[in-house]
Amino acid sequence: MRSLERHGDVGAYALGVLDEAEAFRFEDHLMECPRCTAHVSEFRPATRQLMLYRRSTPRTVHPFAAPGPRLLDRLLAEVTARNRAGRRRLLYAVAASVVLAAGGPAIVAVAAHDAPAHRITAAGPRDGSVTATDADTGVWAQVTTTDRVWGTDVDVRVKDPGGPRSCRLVAVGKDGTEETVTSWMVPPHDGAAQRMRGGAALRSGEIGRFEVRTADGEHLVTLKAP
Repeated sequence: MRSLERHGDVGAYALGVLDEAEAFRFEDHLMECPRCTAHVSEFRPATRQLMLYRRSTPRTVHPFAAPGPRLLDRLLAEVTARNRAGRRRLLYAVAASVVLAAGGPAIVAVAAHDAPAHRITAAGPRDGSVTATDADTGVWAQVTTTDRVWGTDVDVRVKDPGGPRSCRLVAVGKDGTEETVTSWMVPPHDGAAQRMRGGAALRSGEIGRFEVRTADGEHLVTLKAP
């Protein structure tokens, strides 16, 4: 088959509908055709969505079944709600990074629509503190949280005799979402307390627990949210 005709098989190949012999010949064509190789990559998101649709659709549903009249409205409403939540989370995260980068007294103005700007400073009332020691790893940690407009300001102290290793503090939301609050390097053979500062876009009431982990994901100690 001529190369020009092979170009027309790129969609069928990406969707996996060519028979074995045709697929084999097209793969030979791919080795010499950067254009078709790029097109196969472009088809991958659509192929994945079709695969997910096939897996999630009961066999009793006809492949060309039409959606209900209110399905589009529900999908649009869900997308709008998720976009709004994403924008709020991004705004809180940006504000958190500004406060942490300042390294001292800072003021961040956060305005939404016509609401007046809120002012916050690096100093403020403490919301709570919790301490825990893991019997297996010997790691001790203390977490103190403060509510901010952008989320939660977190102060953490850790005693870790297992260095040298890279570690991080992770805030785990009550809904299972995770955010890395801060990270640090444990010096070798040093059990002295280290103190770090970080922040999370999650509010303190949304956080279920904190976990100290190594950079490789090894669990060191868990602290229930204050």
